[in-house]
Amino acid sequence: MALIRNSSYRAPSWLPGGHLQTIYPALLRRIPAVALRSERLELADGDFIDLEWSENSSPRLAILSHGLEADFKTGYIRGMAAALIRRGWDVLTWNFRGCGSEPNRLLRMYHSGATEDLHMVVSHALANHPALAIDLVGFSLGGNLTLKYLGECPAELPQRLHRAVAFSVPCDLACSSRQLSKPSNRIYMDRFLVAMRAKIRAKKLRFPEQLDLTGLDRIRTFHQFDDRYTAPIHGFRDAADYWARNSSRQFLPQITLPTLLINAANDPFLGPGCHPRDEAAGSGCFHFESPATGGHVGFPTFGNGGEYWSETRALEFLTDC
Repeated sequence: MALIRNSSYRAPSWLPGGHLQTIYPALLRRIPAVALRSERLELADGDFIDLEWSENSSPRLAILSHGLEADFKTGYIRGMAAALIRRGWDVLTWNFRGCGSEPNRLLRMYHSGATEDLHMVVSHALANHPALAIDLVGFSLGGNLTLKYLGECPAELPQRLHRAVAFSVPCDLACSSRQLSKPSNRIYMDRFLVAMRAKIRAKKLRFPEQLDLTGLDRIRTFHQFDDRYTAPIHGFRDAADYWARNSSRQFLPQITLPTLLINAANDPFLGPGCHPRDEAAGSGCFHFESPATGGHVGFPTFGNGGEYWSETRALEFLTDC
């Protein structure tokens, strides 16, 4: 049974509630930069993915995938990378299409189920890094990508993939969208939509005949945005079709690689459909842990040399072999 009923995480008493546990790490955590090598991975469709490597010819490599409207400089990515490097891992982080300092070249961007891009990053790592074992770590949307990738074609996964950890994953995209549309989450929704509208306006300049900006400023929810832009741009019928086909929860029973999903019970981004207890209870490989606290990609810890609980817990799982 892979349902973990007792989590070791406890939020600091002076940082109560899922909102503070989400916002404090996002805005106030400071993480020293690590030495990285930048690389641009050119794709067969004419687009590119930007990578950053921290390399020391380690036999262990971790590939980190960020969340919605983030990038490889985001705090939780840098914190996890630093923790892995301290333990002797090499680390590869990547920007989803359109999430770096330079816009991607095509009309299409990234989305919650674009596992073909994660596959290209993994394949590139396998071809260019000597690691004997490769681990995957994903956060939020990047966690959904990671779980979907592991479960959609498990028989085709590379032999050198070892373990995976995902945090704060909207594994039921429709459920998460409804949750984020609640008035109590307006601060997050508005922040995401400001960035997403800006990308659509930038795309309009490059692809004027393929995008209509009418009503863009009136969009207030993910349902409206995904219905109008994400779904048609990426070949889905509408938002409901996009969510149904790309939610990772349906792929969890097929996962054969040791995998840990950690979603806090007080995560303001996640509704009840994002807590796959039944799938974990029936699996020998997929593990689910739900701390009572932690927020969304939060899990702050103090007095541990700057390392957050999520980083300590990920390393614990990745080395449990």
